[in-house]
Amino acid sequence: MAEINTWLQVNKFIPSRGSNGMLHRIKEIYMYREMLKNLVKRDLRTRYKGSALGFLWTFINPLLQLVVYSFLFSTILRMNVEKYPMFLFVALLPWVYLATTTQVGANLIIANNNMVKKIYFPREILPISIAVSGFINLALSLLVAMAALLVFKIPLTINLVALPIVMVIQFFFTLGVTFIISSINVYMRDIEHLWGIFVMAWFYITPIVYPMEMVPNAYQKYFFLNPAALMVSAYRDILYRGVFPNLLHLISFFILSVIILGFGYYLFKRLEKDFAEVV
Repeated sequence: MAEINTWLQVNKFIPSRGSNGMLHRIKEIYMYREMLKNLVKRDLRTRYKGSALGFLWTFINPLLQLVVYSFLFSTILRMNVEKYPMFLFVALLPWVYLATTTQVGANLIIANNNMVKKIYFPREILPISIAVSGFINLALSLLVAMAALLVFKIPLTINLVALPIVMVIQFFFTLGVTFIISSINVYMRDIEHLWGIFVMAWFYITPIVYPMEMVPNAYQKYFFLNPAALMVSAYRDILYRGVFPNLLHLISFFILSVIILGFGYYLFKRLEKDFAEVV
């Protein structure tokens, strides 16, 4: 926080009275890119603040999760899925990014109320920063996943070229949801708690711990109305199955993500004008 305040004192930007169009907003966010960078750094540092291993936990956490899943599902809860720990792991990592970012994002504006009340800056930088820091954590976790895939003798194929595409689409979707939840929660504080319950239910209606084949055929088409199911399917296709994601599912996920991002940003900008008064 000290770094951010120092930067703001040195760079006292005054909000433009010109156009409020999208191009203007992008330019303004670019002007505050150093603030965004500092917020991302702050979030990454505070994740493991005070721990002896610090940032190394970014790699150790997913590795330890994999060890637990390997033991649990190979000795106790046997699933009829080949190399189930990796089947679960490659879907769980993107889910954790989505769930963690949106749950932290719900209270984001309120938690930063001192900045919101006292300092001018593009408010959307707060949700963007939390989405970017989570994205970096996801990317590093996926490196652990790729190493684990080789240990489990699951080959990495040329279809890995599609992984950055899926990650960027997920970033759009996650940021859009964070815009929506963070802005509404300023005015309706119960949203933060309701969202936690919703995320728990969302986890179980998304085929993460079970394969889609376990879902009755009559209901499978409804499952793919769930953006998270499209997301999980794409990651599994690339990493676990070694094939290119289902093109129809990928396009659907992209369209849904762009719609959510557009709506989320619009809602955020409509509600942000009274943030300082309400928080």
